[in-house]
Amino acid sequence: MLFSVETLLLCLAELSQPIPLPSPEPQRCDTEPLQRRKRMDLCVLTFVERLQQYYRTRVCLSAEEVSVSQQRALEIATEIQAFLHSKHPDMPLGDMTLAGSLLDDLQVVKADHTCLIVPLQLESSLWTPIAGEDTFLGHPQYCMVRRENLEYFPRGRSYWDRHLLGGYLSSRLVSEQLGKTVMESMNWPLLTGTLECEVRPVLGSPELKLEIQGLTKSSYDSGESFYITVLPTVRLGEMTLTAQREITGSFDYVWYQSLYTSETARLAALDKADSGVRRKCLKTLKAVCRNCPSLRKLNGSHLSNVILHMSEKETDWSESAFADRFQQAVTELIGYLEMGILPSYFKPNVSLFQGFTEDDIDEMGFMLYCAVTEPEILLI
Repeated sequence: MLFSVETLLLCLAELSQPIPLPSPEPQRCDTEPLQRRKRMDLCVLTFVERLQQYYRTRVCLSAEEVSVSQQRALEIATEIQAFLHSKHPDMPLGDMTLAGSLLDDLQVVKADHTCLIVPLQLESSLWTPIAGEDTFLGHPQYCMVRRENLEYFPRGRSYWDRHLLGGYLSSRLVSEQLGKTVMESMNWPLLTGTLECEVRPVLGSPELKLEIQGLTKSSYDSGESFYITVLPTVRLGEMTLTAQREITGSFDYVWYQSLYTSETARLAALDKADSGVRRKCLKTLKAVCRNCPSLRKLNGSHLSNVILHMSEKETDWSESAFADRFQQAVTELIGYLEMGILPSYFKPNVSLFQGFTEDDIDEMGFMLYCAVTEPEILLI
């Protein structure tokens, strides 16, 4: 079929018109979840770089955050000490001090807790610490404090005789007295107004614990809390014992021998000797376990002991070996979980996994096993 000249001209005119482009879709807001962006960021880095980035951005606390937390905790400790001295002037107590990971540069993710050591002054001639191995419980960390020389120095000679239970100093009775004085008698609303942060006792807990809100404006807005655990402490000879009923349970006369100070000092000494990264590795593992729900039951004591055991056979703890030691620690943890036993470095007869159920061990083991081939999953 032939087209007329008019038809051809009309077609050419239509073809000469610009073809309309499809209207662009309205630009969408960046609603990509934060977790997905983190995964994409991790994909462009080597594992060594990812681990270093994780340490800088997710593990370490800012100097300002640590300073503010320590200062507020110290102010509260000063108020508690002054109140105790005024309420019980005859109670022989030493100077109270703050202690724990916040003071030792081992706290990670956020500054949210510390301990207040309340030292009981006991007469060394009247009181003797009994090592856990020598008690009927046979637990190396469950110790007792026995009253001596009652025939020559009868009951009442020592202030602490009022807390005797069956011839032994009762951690429960000591905790109860301090609890009634500090938790129930102090004027917390007045202290809140003085310190410009909200301070209140945590009721219904076996621990003597205080909750502080509003250390900083950001923490107040986010509802984050800072906790101070009050620890009655006995030092006799080379033994340091604390009243921690949340650990010792229903044994009213048992005192807990914490190994935290020994473990921390040993790690620091080893790192100082070879400029090592044991503490850096420990802090990174602590942050990983804190951020991963499946691993939250692994605490600083578990991880410190894994690294201490590793240090017995591993010599290279240089900065360049940081990623290797981190992955090695994951592998070592899997081995201990498979055995169901993690021996304490300083008391090998103690398994630090006691109290874990089979389900706990399976859950942690599975997560760590997956991380052997894909370690990046621990850094998300």
